[in-house]
Amino acid sequence: MNADGLMVYYERIADAPSAVDRLRRFLLDLAVRGRLVPQESEDEPASELLKRIAAEKVRLVKAGEIGRGKPLPDIDSDEVPYEVPSGWQWTRIRRVTGDRGQTVPDCDFTYIDVTAINKEVGRVEGARVTSASEAPSRARKVVGKGDVLYSCVRPYLLNVAIVDNEISPRPIASTAFAVLHGFGLVLPRYQWIVLRSPFMVACVETKMRGQAYPAINDSDFALLPFPLPPLAEQHRIVAKVDELMALCDRLEAARTAREATRDRLAAATLARLNAPDPDTFQDDARFALDALPALTTRPDQITQLRQTIRNLAVRGRLVPQDPNDEPASELLSYITRTRKKLYAEGKIPKPKSLVPINESDWPFSLPAGWSWSRLGDLCYQVSDGPHFSPQYVAADQGVPFLSTRNVRPEGFDLSSVKYVSRADHEEFCKRIRPERNDIIYTKGGTTGIARVNDLEFEFSVWVHLAVLRTEKERLYPRYVALALNSPHCYGQSQRYTQGISNFDLGLTRMIKITIPLPPLEEQRRVVAKVDELTALCDRLEASLSARDDTRCRLLAALLAEALLPASTELEAAR
Repeated sequence: MNADGLMVYYERIADAPSAVDRLRRFLLDLAVRGRLVPQESEDEPASELLKRIAAEKVRLVKAGEIGRGKPLPDIDSDEVPYEVPSGWQWTRIRRVTGDRGQTVPDCDFTYIDVTAINKEVGRVEGARVTSASEAPSRARKVVGKGDVLYSCVRPYLLNVAIVDNEISPRPIASTAFAVLHGFGLVLPRYQWIVLRSPFMVACVETKMRGQAYPAINDSDFALLPFPLPPLAEQHRIVAKVDELMALCDRLEAARTAREATRDRLAAATLARLNAPDPDTFQDDARFALDALPALTTRPDQITQLRQTIRNLAVRGRLVPQDPNDEPASELLSYITRTRKKLYAEGKIPKPKSLVPINESDWPFSLPAGWSWSRLGDLCYQVSDGPHFSPQYVAADQGVPFLSTRNVRPEGFDLSSVKYVSRADHEEFCKRIRPERNDIIYTKGGTTGIARVNDLEFEFSVWVHLAVLRTEKERLYPRYVALALNSPHCYGQSQRYTQGISNFDLGLTRMIKITIPLPPLEEQRRVVAKVDELTALCDRLEASLSARDDTRCRLLAALLAEALLPASTELEAAR
């Protein structure tokens, strides 16, 4: 397998996560290993090129144009990262590049800092003209046309650029850069290829120091290993890299176009379901279920599908209505009577009076037998946890204490649950003691997520969680949670959420949320259908994950095979 062979297979792995980025890195890796273009026996070997570079450095030192610099040790065999072709030479990066020294600006100059680097194209863009009086203290490095700038601060960001034109007024770079001048014998573009190659990135990572702003210092940078090809081969490598990078650009553009087309088709399909036409809904739904697996390539698209299912559920579009079902209006009357009775008996707090929902205020029409209600009208009690951070204890000494991060629509995430003492737990439960089939609803931080309590152990909650106690015999809690997680109710929760950094969905605001309520039996049918379709989404998500994994493994295998030494390839071909 070689680079050309890889491209034959590329369409099979083009949609693998970060496929084009990995391909770019692979091409740079091939380039610096001498695997991208053939070697020519007529080329002057790099050993002779090194002698010419050394002679040019001596000439420049005598002319006073560069400093003498410190002597650098040869590359030991133990330091060689990999074998290079015949005619190449391993050396130190500062044996084949120099800098132009430093100066203090005394007149207007063009200041080059990291913000002036367009690392995607490897050019200096947007450098600003600065007066000497306003010169930053780091403006010291002398720069000339043909130099390569390499940011030694946070080098993993790969801020590398070539100064490919004359800059006026004279350019001066930040001391955060290493300035590399190749003496006309190491091409700037080839230096750029090496500095961005995976092997050099790995070398630099081992030399970085510092935490907040990791950097490689000048002395460590000078010793970095550098694979030097003959000058003629440098030209061939640069030409081939430019050709293949242009191909990568086209591949990336083609993938972006494919994704945009899929997005438009998927959005159009879901739009027909989210605003259903009664006459065509069944056909639209059938088409969507058939087409979406082919159109879905990313997890966020499956998230949209899940939301569409919830949206259809609360609009009465997922299951047929049964005229024999007791209408939701009777259910609401029962809850109202029961709530008054429980309050009279002192078993619940006094219910809040809520503004009735007039027909003119209906967000959308509902099927026969359904009714509009507010969340507060469905609850016997709505309470939250303590309004302060409690003292936490070890797991074996306390009771679970849930917060927003523990609640997800699909279940409770207990991997980070904290614990409070038994005494604190009992004190917190005086507000409300969560019971099985209560609804746990997030009201702080990430707001508007509901989950029915199906946990087998007791717990208490923080202020950022509300416990919604609803009728459990004639109202299906799972439907209420489903409705709260639907786009209709979730959108309201976000409008009612207040705060800039500390988001809060207050109890008195959340109970105003309007909920479309079907008859009890239909609530059960709706939830069953949502479970069925959610399982389909789960399978689709698993299939997508497996497909991505397969593509990633195929890509990795192809890249590994393409990097096999030529001798191994010949052996494998026999």
